[in-house]
Amino acid sequence: MADYLDYYYDSEDGLRLYARDYPHAAPRATILCMHGLTRNSADFEAIADHLADDYRLIVVEQRGRGNSEWDSNTANYQPAVYVQDMFRLLDLLELGKVIFMGTSMGGLMSMIMNAMQPQRVQAVILNDIGPVIDPAGLERIKGYVGQSGPVADWDEAVAQAREINGKEFPDFDAADWLRFTRALYREDDRGIPVLAYDPEISRPMQDAQDEAVPPDLWPAFDTLLSIPTLVIRGALSDILASECVAEMQRRKPDLQVAEIPSRGHAPILDEPESISAIDAFLGGLG
Repeated sequence: MADYLDYYYDSEDGLRLYARDYPHAAPRATILCMHGLTRNSADFEAIADHLADDYRLIVVEQRGRGNSEWDSNTANYQPAVYVQDMFRLLDLLELGKVIFMGTSMGGLMSMIMNAMQPQRVQAVILNDIGPVIDPAGLERIKGYVGQSGPVADWDEAVAQAREINGKEFPDFDAADWLRFTRALYREDDRGIPVLAYDPEISRPMQDAQDEAVPPDLWPAFDTLLSIPTLVIRGALSDILASECVAEMQRRKPDLQVAEIPSRGHAPILDEPESISAIDAFLGGLG
């Protein structure tokens, strides 16, 4: 695993937040990696290992996830607040233009951030997300986020993760499921696996607050028309429909698209097809 530094910082409203900083003395560019709704920095371990020789990577954990502090105000668990946390992080690190790599919710944030401060964006990689979220996938996510029961050990944690995500990764073997699960859970002080996120992150979405899932991101996507952009889609995805990708390509003819076989929502980014697409995209930036 590539070496990284633990970076802690305070949000504008006083929460202690965390990011992994993979340092580089002379990087080709800096990549800001933003995870999905229930995930954390461990999601990017494989791609970070692959890219760390050439790039500096800042791999974040949003409030309520991983090592970042939980928020007592659950209304703050929404993209508008996360985006402000990211801008503060970039300011504290004194970073100018960066590449955004966002999975699912992190991709939504990438589009919003580009619309707000395009001068800070060199390029964007969207992992299984677009301006329209397929309703079927959204309902599936609502059905499990914050509602999983406790587990007694890692075997039960793996079984739970597999039950929820089995259709998304049909070719996973036992080692894949254990690796996937260990990125999603943490051990408590008794050594028992617990999900590495605040169950209350689901509250805004369950309460159907518009801020939790932006209803129309086409205007934000359209601000990417002059920004080099790669979309990675799981061939089995129920979040990013192929019709949405087609419309994205119609609006942005130079959009690069990679479809990853045997993957639903969302590709892990360790797949050969994902790595090849990311390498080719980054290599084309100069």
